[in-house]
Amino acid sequence: MDIIRIRGGRKLEGKIRIGGAKNAALPLMAASLLTSETLNLSNIPDLADITTMLQLLKELGVQESSGINTSNADGDKTLLTLEALEPEKKVAPYDLVRRMRASILVLGPLLTRFGQARVSLPGGCAIGARPVNFHVQGLQAMGASITVTDGYINATADKLHGASIEFSKVSVTGTQNIMMAATLADGKTVIKNAAREPEVIDLANFLNSLGAKITDAGNDQITIIGVESLKSSSYEILSDRIEAGTYLVAAAITKG
Repeated sequence: MDIIRIRGGRKLEGKIRIGGAKNAALPLMAASLLTSETLNLSNIPDLADITTMLQLLKELGVQESSGINTSNADGDKTLLTLEALEPEKKVAPYDLVRRMRASILVLGPLLTRFGQARVSLPGGCAIGARPVNFHVQGLQAMGASITVTDGYINATADKLHGASIEFSKVSVTGTQNIMMAATLADGKTVIKNAAREPEVIDLANFLNSLGAKITDAGNDQITIIGVESLKSSSYEILSDRIEAGTYLVAAAITKG
C-alpha cells in the first residue's frame, strides 16, 4: 500500500477488542520449551514475528496446532497449542534468529531443561553489538559453561543452580531469559535491577500457572525458587497496551 488517506471530521466511538501483545506472546511461546506438557495460549496476535517464533520452536521439536477460541465473551481469539518434545539438535539457527531479536529467549529454556543450547547471536553479530551479554553473564552465574564462536552462543550445564544476579542496565529479555532458566534450577535465584514491564509480569504469571515459584514480578527485584518440573496450562496473552493507547488517543482527539 502506497497511500493511506484519512478523511477526518468524525467522532470515533464504539467498542473494539484489543489484540494480544506481541512482546508478551513471544516469551510465553519460548517458555513452552520448559515442559513436555501441553500448553494452550489464547489471544495470539497474527504477526510476522509470531510466525517466525513458531518456525523456530518447530525447529526445536515443538509440535503446534492453532484454531479459534469462540468460548470467550469478548469474541473470537486465536488459540495456539504447543507441546515441546526433546529436539535432536538444541540449535537455534542463524537464518531464523536473524529475523527477530526475541529469538534469544529460547536460550534459557533450552539450557535449563535439556542442559545444552546453541543459539545464533541476533544478526550474527559480535556479542557486544547487542545486549546479550546480560543473558550470558546471568547464565554463567547460574553455573553454565558458555563460549561464543562463529556467531553462536554455545551453552552447557549439568544442572543450573540459583544465584544472585544484578543487571548493570535494565533488560527486558535478559530478565525474562534468566527468569525462565531459574524456574527449573536448583535453589533460589534473585534478579536485581529487573525489568518491570507488564510483559515481564505476564510471563511470571504464566510460569506460575505452570507451577513455577516466582514472586515480586513488576518490582526491581524478582525471586524465583526452582522446581523439578512444570505442568500444563491454558493462558490468555496480555492485550497490547500500545494498540489500546492508539485507539484511546484517536477517540480523544476526535471528541468521541
